[in-house]
Amino acid sequence: MESKVNQLLKQWPPGTVAASPWLLNQGVSRQLARRYTASGWIQPLGRGAFIRAGEPPLEWFGAIYALQSQLKLTVHPGAGTALSLLGLGHNLTFGGNAVVTLFGNRPERLPSWFTRHDWAVRIEHHTPQLFAASAPESLSDITRTGFSIRVSAPERAILELLHLTTTNDAVNAAIDIMSGLSTLRPQVVQGLLEACRSVKVKRLFLWAAESAGHDWFSRLAPERIDLGKGKRSVYSGGRFDAKYRITVPKQEEAPNV
Repeated sequence: MESKVNQLLKQWPPGTVAASPWLLNQGVSRQLARRYTASGWIQPLGRGAFIRAGEPPLEWFGAIYALQSQLKLTVHPGAGTALSLLGLGHNLTFGGNAVVTLFGNRPERLPSWFTRHDWAVRIEHHTPQLFAASAPESLSDITRTGFSIRVSAPERAILELLHLTTTNDAVNAAIDIMSGLSTLRPQVVQGLLEACRSVKVKRLFLWAAESAGHDWFSRLAPERIDLGKGKRSVYSGGRFDAKYRITVPKQEEAPNV
């Protein structure tokens, strides 16, 4: 049994969850998992999931690894969480009352071992189907020791962040972050904007990007992006921008614009 469990541990990155379907693929049945638990090799995290015995408290990062790599879910850190992980969300921090924002490409149920566990952060899971399609380039890999997870690339993360804006403060924070996104890839931005289903998000993104004066903005083709019809109110008490037909912060209220 010891040689088999050693083989298992070689395939199991430290700091990550092992979900039961993955264990079964490694030849570890429920009965064998119980024997490993009784022998002190592993310990249950919840129904259908295990962690290595004796490890430090598991972080949510290692759980996302299992959701993506083992259970093949589309869930991934997005919006402000992705920007923070990529070093681009300078006013977004972890710790304390931190929120980890997850997005999924489609409605999918997260396992109870994940939703019921205390990760020391508040988890928000969104499945708005914001994009009709998304290319692999819209996700980035973030690596920890021995494993990596997929997160929204900056081009996708800022669109997700704009999708979540419901208050003036949230819009201002997103605009502030946009001002620092000087290295976005125009071809990825273009593809995401063409696939984006939200008229509000597309108009607000284009306005904020143009206002920030980024070089990559001139390489976009706005005429290929469906911006819908009519007006949109996205900023309470703001001014109306005739080009994008949205309300935006007044000049003196907009950060870095």
